[in-house]
Amino acid sequence: MKKINWQNIRLVLMFVLVAFLFSFTSARNESRKINKTVVQFEGDNALFMKKETVNKLLIENSENAPTIQKVKLDLNKLEHLLNTNDLIEQSNVNVTIDGVLKAVVKQKTPIARILNENESFYIDYEGGVMPLSTNFTARVPLVSGVINKKNNEEITQLLRIIYEDDFLKKNIIAIEVMPNGSLKMYNRNFDYFIDFGSLRNVERKFEDYKAFFQKAVIDSSLYKYKKIDLRFTKQVVCTK
Repeated sequence: MKKINWQNIRLVLMFVLVAFLFSFTSARNESRKINKTVVQFEGDNALFMKKETVNKLLIENSENAPTIQKVKLDLNKLEHLLNTNDLIEQSNVNVTIDGVLKAVVKQKTPIARILNENESFYIDYEGGVMPLSTNFTARVPLVSGVINKKNNEEITQLLRIIYEDDFLKKNIIAIEVMPNGSLKMYNRNFDYFIDFGSLRNVERKFEDYKAFFQKAVIDSSLYKYKKIDLRFTKQVVCTK
């Protein structure tokens, strides 16, 4: 008569027990209802949209979130809903074990505000259109004039350079695009305008301007000028 292998029996029973507990826990977890939503914004940028707006998108415009079961949530669909919002660059949505629906949201980053006869809107860091927000107004350069498909990418690149440079970001408050494609820029603290010329050699022109500014601000001569000409690289021409 063969001996009963109790060790194997114990292993089988343990396996059955684990499978049962896993199945029970999964079923219980799926039947859980959402008990609250949490919205977290990435980065230090001011909020262009309210958490309540994101909450409404998360629960598909329903204010009765506790009635929604976890198993019925389509997280990909919720992320898509958030990502199609014109103020949101990217989002990540998940549900915790205890029934918390959480969204981590990255807002778009405005780098300029476009002004024309018909409308006003932001240009974000990626060059896309971003609507104005009733929640917060970004302190970015105002851009007006002739902007079209031909110069849009070059202007966006110039705006990125301004945004990423602390000096330029604080000093350049407005840009006017002339019909011939040349640019005029306006300074925050002085009365002169900058004749920037074309969009060629942008970084070199800005370096020339910053070097000139650092020298001229020492003797207060900046108050005397009406025009700073940067059209020619490696030289700055001033007009009183």
